Amino acid sequence: MRLVAGNSYLDSLLAGRPQRPAAFSSPALAWLTQLRANAVDRVGALTVPTTHDEEWRFTDISPLSKLSFQPVRTASPLQAADVERFYLAEATTRLVFVDGGYAPQLSSVARDLGVVVMNLSAAVSAHAAAIAPHLGRHTAFQDNVFAALNTAFLHDGALIVVPRDASVAAPVHLLFIATQKEAASYPRCLVVAESGSTVTVIEDYVALRDVAYFTNAVTEIALADNARVNHIRVQRDSDQAFHIANCAVSLAHASRYQSVSVALGARISRYNLNVRLAAEGAECAVDGLALIGGQQLADTHTLIDHAQPHGVSRQLHKCIVDGAAHAVFNGKIMVRPGAQRTDSSQSSRNLLLTGKARVDTKPQLEIFADDVKCAHGATVGQLDAEEVFYLRSRGLSDAAARNLLTYAFGAEIIDRIPIASLKRRLEQTVLEQTQSN
Repeated sequence: MRLVAGNSYLDSLLAGRPQRPAAFSSPALAWLTQLRANAVDRVGALTVPTTHDEEWRFTDISPLSKLSFQPVRTASPLQAADVERFYLAEATTRLVFVDGGYAPQLSSVARDLGVVVMNLSAAVSAHAAAIAPHLGRHTAFQDNVFAALNTAFLHDGALIVVPRDASVAAPVHLLFIATQKEAASYPRCLVVAESGSTVTVIEDYVALRDVAYFTNAVTEIALADNARVNHIRVQRDSDQAFHIANCAVSLAHASRYQSVSVALGARISRYNLNVRLAAEGAECAVDGLALIGGQQLADTHTLIDHAQPHGVSRQLHKCIVDGAAHAVFNGKIMVRPGAQRTDSSQSSRNLLLTGKARVDTKPQLEIFADDVKCAHGATVGQLDAEEVFYLRSRGLSDAAARNLLTYAFGAEIIDRIPIASLKRRLEQTVLEQTQSN
């Protein structure tokens, strides 16, 4: 493989690329071998984005390329007692990955679930018919170096296939645990919801140590006709970590995708979410919260693509920025020609807690149909002085009043998470992080 000049960082990452497993080399899986090979080729042709690239102009990730990260060679010998504090009581089915590798001793799949929940590398032969039409088909890596890197390293990952008309009552918990300094991991998730099915998926990133590491995640979610997927994503990495993630969702006729994403950790994080309403009558609700402080940078880029008529989308994204942190939100709503009777709204609301805190927000509408109802808006500000005064007049101290208002601002998003135990934990985290010094 030939790398272009200036790609020494990508060269160092790919130097640790594992050899193709034998399972991926069988003739029946030639498509998967080719997928990985294509991704390696694209990494060789691409470069790490800089602030000179329009899509990254507010997000300087140069500190990432100044450090050395390699995939983990020896897995951490974790036991359930080491990580059970991250388990969720409601989730009887759980796949756990440690530094990118599947950890069967920490995972649990409920019997008689009626749903495929497996490590991707173990499932790829038996479930190729369900996997092949979707893996690497929704998250494009032709112009995305991080998606290409993830696909080049494709091996372990989370696979969920929900059969036609199946309804999974309990959530499926996908837990990604970082333990080692300077480790590079490439989490992969594929969710296939067949016609009329329903499932709730929790994608959860946590750390056991406050060290620097690199997480590069890709998630693909495909909804068939009338399917329902509730997707909760929580990023609570180490404050020294780097977290780059891409998620692509495809909706078929009358399907519905609901998403809540929460970003709390990482020194630098970037989340790209692309939702394509590919058939008539599809609906999505996409909500997010970034709560950061210190020197953190959290960037969220979303694209809601209305490709067919009668689509409905709702989006609310909030940022709470303390210290000298920097939040970025870029949200685009695309209404393509012929996507008549689209109904879409987007709101970006941002709260600055200090004079050094910074937010760059850019809501966008691109409309190529004439019979639509679309709206967007953005606000950036500090706490309302009248609201603070009102609470103080009721006996609260100035600090308590500000803490309560800040907590309420973030809790609106947390409250949309339907998992009670996870909601309580996140509410406590928000409460703790919004306390005044």
